[in-house]
Amino acid sequence: MSLQPKPFLTPEEYLAIERKAEYKSEYFNGEMFAMAGASARHALIVTNVVSELREQLRRKPCTVYSTDLRVRVSPTGLYPYPDVVVICGQPQFADAIPDMIVNPTLIVEVLSDSTQDYDRGGKFEQYRSLASFKEYVLIAQDRCHVEHFVRQPDNRWLLAETNKIEDALHLSSIDCTLALTEVYDKVELPA
Repeated sequence: MSLQPKPFLTPEEYLAIERKAEYKSEYFNGEMFAMAGASARHALIVTNVVSELREQLRRKPCTVYSTDLRVRVSPTGLYPYPDVVVICGQPQFADAIPDMIVNPTLIVEVLSDSTQDYDRGGKFEQYRSLASFKEYVLIAQDRCHVEHFVRQPDNRWLLAETNKIEDALHLSSIDCTLALTEVYDKVELPA
């Protein structure tokens, strides 16, 4: 039995398919990757983060979006759907259809077993090529643990992490605080 190679798709072909599809797929390097559904814990953490950030951003020039807004990482050809995106200033869309931004300030990903290595590694490396991108937050869904990366003036990234529910993160790029008690509110973590 021979394996058929996947056809190479251009970004334009991907977008034509994706914009008509009934399910979401990410795109990288000529290939589409179907996205799996999220667990209840994952969805609740995303909801909690969006709720907290929306409340704090009400009178600021930043807007929070969840899961359905695609990001185009032009320099690398990545088209992901982050769990949470904050844009400061006007959203800059990749084309005339307002479903894909190119100027995220903050990105939050809720980790799962199948995506955590990619979220920490290759995806983060690609996000870093975006000039507007200042902060990255990775949230575990199977335990209380958050990793917080902040771009420094010399383009190095500073990591802070915690597993203490009483801690809070100061998100300097958007001047907000994210308390872990709120991030994990009503989330049943395994013992």
